[in-house]
Amino acid sequence: MTKHTAAKSLNAHAAQTATSTSDRIMNTHLLSYYEAIEQASADMLSAARSGNWDEVVKLEGACVLLISQLKHAASSQQLGPDETQLKTRIMQRILLNDAEIRHLAEPWLEDLDHLMKGKSKTVH
Repeated sequence: MTKHTAAKSLNAHAAQTATSTSDRIMNTHLLSYYEAIEQASADMLSAARSGNWDEVVKLEGACVLLISQLKHAASSQQLGPDETQLKTRIMQRILLNDAEIRHLAEPWLEDLDHLMKGKSKTVH
């Protein structure tokens, strides 16, 4: 192998490594959105468990913003197989949190519904 061929091969390998590293950084960036949404959902669950529904609503707004940012980032990036598996596990935890929040919210929503029905009778 000549010096020129070796240098060319080294440059190609360096470019491939840089691209691979860049892809991993971008995937990590994309996964950070999923992780932030998961943390917000865990915080929402904690607030719901303590009956702090104002905090739940506030955190829900933060989730909406994060999901919007995630959609934008995901339009130009893709996850590899390992990252996709991690994303799936994160999404499962988010869905479990969401299900428990909904379960905790049911009595509160029923109370709110009764309150609203009672007020509408008073107004007429």
